[in-house]
Amino acid sequence: MADVIVAGGGPVGLMLACELRLAGVDVLVLDRLAERVPHSKALGMHARTLELLDQRGLVDRFLEGHKRAPATHFAGLRPLEFDASDTRHPYMLLIPQAHTERLLAERAAELGVVVRHGAEVTGFAQDADGVDVEVAGGERLRARFLVGCDGSRSTVRRLLGVGFPGTPATVTAMIADVSLDEPPARPRLLSRFPGGQAGVLEYGPGQYRAMTIQYDTPYDPVADGDNPVTFEEFREVFRAIAGTDHGMRDPLWVSRFGDAARQADRYREGRIFLAGDAAHIHNPSGGQGLNLGMQDAVNLGWKLAAVVRGQAPQELLDTYHAERHPVGARVLQNTHAQVALSRPGHAVDALRELFAELIRIDEVNDRLTRMISALDVRYAVAGANPLTGARMPDVDLKTSDGDTRLYPLLHSGRGVLLDLADDAALRATAHGWADRVDVVPAHGADPRLDGVAAVLVRPDGHVAWAAPTDVALPDALTTWFGPERGSR
Repeated sequence: MADVIVAGGGPVGLMLACELRLAGVDVLVLDRLAERVPHSKALGMHARTLELLDQRGLVDRFLEGHKRAPATHFAGLRPLEFDASDTRHPYMLLIPQAHTERLLAERAAELGVVVRHGAEVTGFAQDADGVDVEVAGGERLRARFLVGCDGSRSTVRRLLGVGFPGTPATVTAMIADVSLDEPPARPRLLSRFPGGQAGVLEYGPGQYRAMTIQYDTPYDPVADGDNPVTFEEFREVFRAIAGTDHGMRDPLWVSRFGDAARQADRYREGRIFLAGDAAHIHNPSGGQGLNLGMQDAVNLGWKLAAVVRGQAPQELLDTYHAERHPVGARVLQNTHAQVALSRPGHAVDALRELFAELIRIDEVNDRLTRMISALDVRYAVAGANPLTGARMPDVDLKTSDGDTRLYPLLHSGRGVLLDLADDAALRATAHGWADRVDVVPAHGADPRLDGVAAVLVRPDGHVAWAAPTDVALPDALTTWFGPERGSR
């Protein structure tokens, strides 16, 4: 019996499997596809996702050989520029989804994750102790937990009976990775034309992503099912909108999608969870989808592992929905706004002009950039310190072992308690959680640590507690890491 079965072997399922296995959990990934496909629906990896990979010592694998865009955008308006002082990754990485999946599959193999291709989940039944999972062909498996990472038409979500409310599609978008004989002088993924939007973006030497959007011709992947598109159809639509196809040829793949926005009304039902597109779908404006799903996986992974290992109570798992559902809802909201700002018409033109003026204001630019990149995500964690609940930046530290930074301290997937005031009593208090939390005496010159005596960082890089605060350290440790060793 596996501890956890993950349905779906895309980036979200693989990231979750890596997190679970890093924590010593026995995990089995079941993927309905017989082999990994070369499709690269997602192209952009944002700063927060890169930070999560950095926290696991993986980011250099993803950076190698891929272009970095120094800015992102909101509805195609003027660039949203990253603040280099807030992250070590002030850019969007242009990495095809197929490359992301390959790198995560390699990491999963290193950790000993078992991935079975051609194994489609067709049914399940849960009881007080676990979940019986049926696989196409009649095989039955048993696990303590099941996580549906099986995409927008999720079988797990459908069989679980979880509602997927939202708004229907209003557009049809098509996308293709191609070569171009006549590339534009200034490639841009989307430009507005009277008949819709079209454009190309170079993501590698001689490699271009081409995209079109047609308004009032909706395509909804949930309602309409799989509706393949041919390269000739794509090229014809591109020419009709843009007046040229830039001599596109040799497609690697072509796909169709829409702007339907739906979100599961609950991410957990007993021992079964939803993550990634199984939990939320939306227009890809700003390139947020894959990032949102991978961040779901990291939020859930350490919590589920703690419960499987018997270190934390099942109530910890309720925080997955409580923390991630509002983040997903906000992404649906901002992609709705971007679609609205991209539509043709004089009224929208005027709104875009006004919005472009607002984005020139530094505070507005920074707020939108941090929202799109998920650097501003803050969870509702008890405590009055301004750091509490926010992601912890990768600050430079001085320790007895030499100079380091925070994120390498998170490579093991354990919690970290930074003692910044040489507080022997604090270290003694945390001793009862030494099997789950590393206590690191350190000094930091970063101004973001001014006045901070100690910081408790969760395995996902968010701050669980910081001193001074009005919450006792043992209470915070118990809330996020379970009871003190010896009291379970």
